Amino acid sequence: MKILMVLTSHDRLGDTGEKTGFWLEEFAAPYYVFTDAGAQVTVASPKGGQPPIDPKSDDPANQTPAQERFKADAQTQAVLASTQRLDSVSADEFDAIFYPGGHGPLWDLAEDPASIRLIETFYEAGKPVAAVCHAPGVLRHVKHEGEPLVKGRRVTGFTNSEEEAVKLTKVVPFLVEDELRRLGGRYEKAGDWQSFAIVDGRLVTGQNPASSEATAEALLKLLR
Repeated sequence: MKILMVLTSHDRLGDTGEKTGFWLEEFAAPYYVFTDAGAQVTVASPKGGQPPIDPKSDDPANQTPAQERFKADAQTQAVLASTQRLDSVSADEFDAIFYPGGHGPLWDLAEDPASIRLIETFYEAGKPVAAVCHAPGVLRHVKHEGEPLVKGRRVTGFTNSEEEAVKLTKVVPFLVEDELRRLGGRYEKAGDWQSFAIVDGRLVTGQNPASSEATAEALLKLLR
C-alpha cells in the first residue's frame, strides 16, 4: 500500500501578519494510522522541503498523542523536513492520496494546477482521494466528467461555525462549508469539534482536526 500525503507550502495567514501552514495533528495522526498499518507513505508539498506547521496547532492546549509521538520520532521529523515537490510526483506510483488541512491549503493547494491535476488523475484511475478539515477546500477546482468532483456527493469539511469560533471567517479566501455547498456537494456535519468522516464512493472527507484519525481509517478501509 502506497499513500501520498500532500501538505501546504503556504505560511501567511492572509493580511494578518500571522503565520499559518498545515495543522500538525492532521498530518501526525493519519501518518501513524497509515504507517502502523504497514503502508508506505510519501509526503509532498508545492515547494518541497520542510512545509510550514501552523504555530497554533502546536500550542500546549492542542497537543494530542500523535503529536507527542511525532516529537519523539526523529525519523518522521526527517520525512517531514524533506517533502518531495508536488509537481515531481506521479499518481501511477500510489494507491491513494490524502490531504491534511490547516488554513494554508486554502491559499496554495486549492489553486495549484499540479494538485488539481493529481487529484483528477487519482480519481479517474479508481483510486481513493481523502481530505480532512480545511483540505476538502482543495477540491474546489477539481472536475470529474466535466462537473465539480464534489457535485452530488456526500462531503464534509471545516464548518462555518468552527471558522467563526477561531475568528478567521473574514481572513480566509473562502469558507469550506460554503464552497462545498456552492459546488453542489451534499454537505453534512456533526457538532463543532466532534469527529466526523464521510465516505462517498472513492471520496473520503473529514470535518476538523478531531476527525483526522477517522478519515485516515476510512481511507485504509477502502484500500483494504
